[in-house]
Amino acid sequence: MDRIRVWIVEDDPDWLRGLIAYLNKERDIEVVWTASQADMVRQALNGDKLQSEPADVVLMDIMLDGRPDGVLLAEEAASAGARVIMLTSMEEKELIFRSFQAGAIDYQIKSEFEALPDAIRSAFRSQSPINAAVAERMREEFRRLKQLEREFEAKKLGDLITPSELQLLDLIDQGYTQPQIADKLVVSIRTVKNHVNHILKKLNLPGSREAASKAKEMGLLNKKDGDSTM
Repeated sequence: MDRIRVWIVEDDPDWLRGLIAYLNKERDIEVVWTASQADMVRQALNGDKLQSEPADVVLMDIMLDGRPDGVLLAEEAASAGARVIMLTSMEEKELIFRSFQAGAIDYQIKSEFEALPDAIRSAFRSQSPINAAVAERMREEFRRLKQLEREFEAKKLGDLITPSELQLLDLIDQGYTQPQIADKLVVSIRTVKNHVNHILKKLNLPGSREAASKAKEMGLLNKKDGDSTM
């Protein structure tokens, strides 16, 4: 039976020794190389001092010498064709997200080392499931990034549209027609039409309803119109 060739990148020598012994008990897994420093891994990936046994799966400690160097190394290892499983004693949302962005296909907590043999087999078959805890943290991070994106888009839209134009869009959203808006704001229908045209050009949208919906979606129509005029 061909064994799955595993590299371990880990800077804790005691944990590394224990992990090697634990994994090498598996009939289909063999630890063929280890490293404790980022430079050692880069040399191996670049072909310098390359071991006779390349990696099928890399177990990558996310923290090396107190820094999250494993994230960058994961990207380099994944680019070289290895399947990367991140290892950490932490459950930090941002690092989980960054690890998967870098190309890792799984993420395992060190205290749950009993799950590593099956995780290695799944990674080797490119069938790694994302465990529930990791998946939830990824969803939280995606939600956070989506909220930041929404806030950025709202600010950009708010910077484009004047308060008077927002007032106009609010009235459109409430269902007022242009003549009704002109009467309500005591301005000419031509003034209303000019404002609408300016808004549509700024937002590159085809109609006033679409513009009002966009502003409402961005949370910019939460203030009711007052008695001011354009």
